[in-house]
Amino acid sequence: MPNVTFRYEDGTATVVAVTAGENLLEVARKANVAIDAPCSGNGSCGKCRVKFISGKLDTEKTRHISEEEFAEGWRLSCVSTITEDVEVLVPDIASAYKSRMKVADLSSQEEIAIFDRAKQDVEEAGIAFENDFSVVELQMEEPTLDDTMPDNERLVWAIQAAAGVEKVKLTYQVLQKLPDMLREYKFCVNAVLKKTGHGALVYDVLPPEDHQICGLAVDIGTTTVSAVILDMVSGALLAKASAGNGQIRYGADVINRIIESTKEGGRKKLQKAIIKETINPMIHNMCRAAGIAKDQIYHMCVASNTTMNHLFAGVNADPLRMEPYIPTFFETDNLHAYDLGIQVHPDARIVIAPNIGSYVGGDITAGTLVSMIWNKPEFNLFIDLGTNGEIVFGNSDFMMSCACSAGPAFEGGDISCGMRATDGAIEACTIDAKTMEPSFKIVGDEGQKPVGLCGSGIIDVIAELFRCRIVSPKGKFVREGERVRHDEYGIGSYILAFKEEAAGHKDVVINEVDIDNFIRAKGAIFSAICTMIRSLDFDVSMIENVYVAGGIGSGINMKNAVTIGMFPDIEIEKFHYIGNSSLTGAYNMVLSRQAEEKVYDLAHNMTYMELSTDPGYMDEFVAACFLPHTDTSLFPSVTQEEI
Repeated sequence: MPNVTFRYEDGTATVVAVTAGENLLEVARKANVAIDAPCSGNGSCGKCRVKFISGKLDTEKTRHISEEEFAEGWRLSCVSTITEDVEVLVPDIASAYKSRMKVADLSSQEEIAIFDRAKQDVEEAGIAFENDFSVVELQMEEPTLDDTMPDNERLVWAIQAAAGVEKVKLTYQVLQKLPDMLREYKFCVNAVLKKTGHGALVYDVLPPEDHQICGLAVDIGTTTVSAVILDMVSGALLAKASAGNGQIRYGADVINRIIESTKEGGRKKLQKAIIKETINPMIHNMCRAAGIAKDQIYHMCVASNTTMNHLFAGVNADPLRMEPYIPTFFETDNLHAYDLGIQVHPDARIVIAPNIGSYVGGDITAGTLVSMIWNKPEFNLFIDLGTNGEIVFGNSDFMMSCACSAGPAFEGGDISCGMRATDGAIEACTIDAKTMEPSFKIVGDEGQKPVGLCGSGIIDVIAELFRCRIVSPKGKFVREGERVRHDEYGIGSYILAFKEEAAGHKDVVINEVDIDNFIRAKGAIFSAICTMIRSLDFDVSMIENVYVAGGIGSGINMKNAVTIGMFPDIEIEKFHYIGNSSLTGAYNMVLSRQAEEKVYDLAHNMTYMELSTDPGYMDEFVAACFLPHTDTSLFPSVTQEEI
């Protein structure tokens, strides 16, 4: 029986005994070895690279590994078969799904301002920022031989008197803690309460000096997960973190993950990847940064797309991918931390922002809340750029939504040097039209070398290549130079940073396959906008504002997004980048009971349009797969002089 040794760049290793003939990527998955596989191992993305060190490994050659790289030992794990003992290096690259879990520095006023602004906008619309949690200070008489009242009744009576409530219930966790806590602090404690009608549920009993009540908001993206911990009394942010979604090694898109979940034990694997491997470590790191205990988090809100909601809850998502595309739930109101193994207070209620369609989920309903289009009389557009492109159009009278499969390109997937917007990502770029030399802005500290491209950087690079006439409207390279090259298959590419200038083991490039993937992604967005607006007998001239969300970088160059035909050609002043609206929406839902109710109200009153059933959508999509579009009259500002 052969052994596979997965060696990491930090010197550690994982050794696995396998059966001859097993696939290397599948072995890595079983052993929980982090190898990025956006295409779920079908050989199309070229990202599941490992470096052969010793032993024997049968590997098919593919266009993703050049002759030079193959000679250096690079292999794709998805096309590699194990026959004998083998040792491979798993590179610590920024595109790997676990890469660089990041806990934000909340001393930065910029971080805090995003949430404060979203809260202020919602508050100004008449939403009260009150929740059902409170802390009461209790001083009880100690029991004596003449006063033999049991601990639970003594606590209930004290709470009724202090909080003015009629019925008081204790959770099992409180009952377990109660005798020791009361005697250690001489019957002087704080109680964490949640109002329930005319009564209260006691969530916790704490030492008298401890009274912080915390909440957790989580945005589960297909590629990236972001979260914040907040003080539910003051609303203050205590910690913020982001990380790659651990499920990405089972596929970059929701369809591949749904398919994986249908295999034996698949549903458990997908749930474990998002909860145990992603969310729980984030909670641990944030609690450490904030100086709080995990069981001080009493309330949690999750905003994610419909598929992610199902996989997070451990519910069969397979019906979502098959006609008539029926989810198991749009709303659920009976989940607690102990049900799912979330490492917060066991009785913490988990609110999942409501879905409204098979491919329009709670990330959009939560995001719509903070976009504020529901509170304005003019017609506005809200676009969330992610693995699924989700769009809402409307005003204070009506709203319509739809979703298109943009793929993971906006978050770096399906792009050879694509990555999340973490340290080393090129997030903005310009190219000199004469010399074809690039200049770019990189995420991270000063002096950070480039590793790859995040979403906003990809938009800039393609727009600049098109503007400088380095690529044609079809995305093919039409100029030659030091930074333009063609491989043995004739595929052209542009070198943004040579190997010696980059932080990784190879050049940072964008090639024609990458450009084609991105053109299809941007085409999906534009065609969805046109199809939905056309169905209402409107046109793009009626759009007053476009609110763009998504964690694809520090912001989007809207002019470049129009140049490549991703957004309608309207005045640039009408575009507004609002960041991760899903997370800020979830933050508002944790902090305000009325905000939570408003999100449910928005979901109930939003019309969902299924693009796959619209006869004109595919024609719109094909027409949009061009730079900027096959119908240039739709983009009058993108003139030949500007190009």
